[in-house]
Amino acid sequence: MTVLPKLDPDDMYKSIYDFPDHMVTAAKIGHNVSLKNEYSDIRNIVVAGMGGSAIGGDVVRTLVKDELQVPMVVSRNYTLPKWVNGHTLVICSSYSGNTEETLAAFDQAREKNAQIIGISTGGKLTELMHSLDLDVVSIPSGLQPRAALALSFVPMMYLLKTLGIIGESSVSQLSNAISLITASRDNYGLESNENPTYALANRIYKTIPVIYGETEATSIMAVRWKGQLSENSKMLAYYNELPEMNHNEIVGWENNKELIQQLSIIWLKDDGDHPRTSIRQQSTQKIIGSLAENQEIVSVGGNALVERYLHLIHFGDWVSYWCAVLHNTDPTPVKKIDQLKEILSEKS
Repeated sequence: MTVLPKLDPDDMYKSIYDFPDHMVTAAKIGHNVSLKNEYSDIRNIVVAGMGGSAIGGDVVRTLVKDELQVPMVVSRNYTLPKWVNGHTLVICSSYSGNTEETLAAFDQAREKNAQIIGISTGGKLTELMHSLDLDVVSIPSGLQPRAALALSFVPMMYLLKTLGIIGESSVSQLSNAISLITASRDNYGLESNENPTYALANRIYKTIPVIYGETEATSIMAVRWKGQLSENSKMLAYYNELPEMNHNEIVGWENNKELIQQLSIIWLKDDGDHPRTSIRQQSTQKIIGSLAENQEIVSVGGNALVERYLHLIHFGDWVSYWCAVLHNTDPTPVKKIDQLKEILSEKS
C-alpha cells in the first residue's frame, strides 16, 4: 500500500482502501438487525439524509431497482413530501446523528405518523429514536461520512429485505462485489500510471470534470463521483444524465469555447445501459468532439449490476483521492462545510 502520511495525516487512503471491509462489517450489522416494532402496509419509502448519508439511499434505490415493489425516493431537505403518511417508511439516515435537515425531517415524519427507522452512529437522532422507542440501526463511528458509504447503504438493503420489500437477489450479490473490489484495490492504490485511477486523475485534475451517466443507473454513480471530487479533491465537478442531457445541455457545448476547453467529460458506461442510451452517448461524444479538454469513458468489470456499480463507486473514490494528491491537498478536511456549520449554528 502507498502511504502519504504528510499529505494525508487522517488516512483517507485507508478509508477508501477499506471499502470492501466496511461492506463486510455492514453486512454483519444488517444480518443481525432485530426490529422491535411492527411495520405493515408500506406503500412508499423516503430516505431522509444529506451528503454521504443521502447518497447511500440513492445507491440502494439503484442497486435494488429490479426488485423494489414500491416507490422509493431520497429527500435532501428540511421537509418531507406532502404525500408522506402512515403508509410511508421514512428511513432517517445521518452518520453523525446531528444533521439538522435530517432532524427536521424526522420531526415531520412523526407529525405525519410515518413508520420510522434510523441509521446513525449516535448523536441527537439516536437519542430521539431511543426516547420514543423507535428502531435505529447503530453503525460504527470514526469515519468521514463520505467514507462511511458502505455502513449507510448495506444495512439499508438488509432492512428492506427484512421488511419483505425486496428479495434475496441484490443482497446476495454483495459478497461477489466485495471479492471483486478487494481484488482491485491494491492496483487502484498505486501511485503509478499503470493504475487506471491514477492515470485518469492525471488527465483531469487540472480541469473541471463533468460526469455523465444514465438516468436511474450510472447517473447515481456520477453523483457520487461529483461529491467525492468536490470533497476529497477540493475541485469543482458537475454531473448530468442521459437521455435528458440530449434535450438541452448538449446545445450548451458551443459558445465560450475558451472556458469549455477547461472541462473534462467523464462518461460512465455500463453493460446494462439501455441500447438507445448507448447510441446517444456515442453520438454525443462525436458531436462534442475536441471542444472539451478530455473525453474519458470509464467502464469497469463485474458480472452483475451490483458488482459493477459498486466497483464504479470504488474506482471514482480512488480518482478523487489521486486528484487530491496531484493538487498537493489533504483529502480529508472539509473546511468550507465546517465554516458554514459554524455560521448556521450562530443563526439557529
